[in-house]
Amino acid sequence: MKNRKVALIAGAQGVIGRNLIDYLLTQENWDIIGLSRRGGTDTEKVKHIAVDLLSRDDSQAKLGQLTTVTHIFYAAYQDRGNWAALVPPNMAMLRNVVEVVAPVAAELQHISLMQGYKVYGAHLGPFKTPAKETDAGRFMPPEFNMDQQRFLESYQQGKSWSWSAIRPSVVGGFALGNPMNLAMVIAVYAAISKELGLPLRFPGKPGAYDKLMEMTDAGLLAKATTWAANSPAGANQAFNINNGDLFRWSDLWPKIARYFDMEVEAPLPMQLDEVMADKEPLWNSMMEKYGLRYSYAEVSSWKFGDFVFSWDYDFFADGSKARRAGFTEFVDTENMFFDIFSNFKKMKVIPA
Repeated sequence: MKNRKVALIAGAQGVIGRNLIDYLLTQENWDIIGLSRRGGTDTEKVKHIAVDLLSRDDSQAKLGQLTTVTHIFYAAYQDRGNWAALVPPNMAMLRNVVEVVAPVAAELQHISLMQGYKVYGAHLGPFKTPAKETDAGRFMPPEFNMDQQRFLESYQQGKSWSWSAIRPSVVGGFALGNPMNLAMVIAVYAAISKELGLPLRFPGKPGAYDKLMEMTDAGLLAKATTWAANSPAGANQAFNINNGDLFRWSDLWPKIARYFDMEVEAPLPMQLDEVMADKEPLWNSMMEKYGLRYSYAEVSSWKFGDFVFSWDYDFFADGSKARRAGFTEFVDTENMFFDIFSNFKKMKVIPA
């Protein structure tokens, strides 16, 4: 078909990649190639490739013949124990995708790089808010997101394709076995608390309960990422992408409790990664009792929950650059959470 586009999505099984695939399937003229360690089930429009992006040899063998790719959407991520250790694997994976595919993809138009607020130092402590795109990288490294962007900017010199850097806040969406899934943390924590007859208590630092926060809906992010990859206004630009509203846990947490038909009591600081370490037997009994489909390992993201709930400082960025450039959609964050929770129930992730 004329003007056919071929999306290569690295990180296809994560929250961001899965929702990007779902969105592109609703659009005309897109074929999709998803990259992940475990692969997936192929369909008419989606082909999955199981590949170890940390290996140049495996990347070359699996990706070296992808001559029809027009758009690379890079959303792969390797977790490590500290900030410095994140740099080598995450740089290697990006290089292995770009340096293998870009030279053979004659019709390549755009490479989209998924980042986050780490480019503003948000992972280190209180940072300038609202963060603007021009605030990126103004702190002591290491920080792999900026290293990735600098690599892409340098590699793009003299090439006909463009790049974009997309910077969401905490992303809300559906994906299993993902280490960065806050909605899953809350839903499973609530389900276990309810099963034990406990109220829903905010587990984070005391100062985190009343600070300003924001989220990025995975579906909204998919639309924004696609827009930046196809709009002249998105070429060689970075964009903060967020829902467009702010919230405080002190206001939202009681509403989440009401959604789950639970009582709410005062926050009680705890490390979820520690207190939930012995809950797998309970979860197994819940799986049998309620017909749940997914194991405890698949639904556990406790370390990430502890990380987010430790933010006793404001956490938000200025999303107006994307709006000025032409992307004007937004999402109500409360409704986003409730929609995700309802989807979890429908998918038998948590009890209905």
